[in-house]
Amino acid sequence: MPDSLRQLLKDGLQPDAPVITPHIGVLTLHFQLYGCDDLKAKRKAFTAMKAVWGREADLAVAETADHDALDCATWTIAALGTSSQQISQRLDAVEKAIAERIDAAILDVQREIL
Repeated sequence: MPDSLRQLLKDGLQPDAPVITPHIGVLTLHFQLYGCDDLKAKRKAFTAMKAVWGREADLAVAETADHDALDCATWTIAALGTSSQQISQRLDAVEKAIAERIDAAILDVQREIL
């Protein structure tokens, strides 16, 4: 264990240290797919989900349901930020970019700020 971490654990939080409360936003998108004959075609349709948004430092992206279904998909994006407003704006931008880039109809959008 590095000495700096050991010292931090020993000292605890400083009384004058700012406390940052992170906020989390969860965006769940339900897609309708057309023309996917197998799971490989389905994965190819959603390659950009992980390739583009999965590399963003403030986002986590995962297929969360309908794994074996060929006609639908459910993906969830979690965003981390310092304020609810920042997260809401970020999720708006991500949702718009996904709608423009992914070749599948979005049937339902669920959003939650924690």
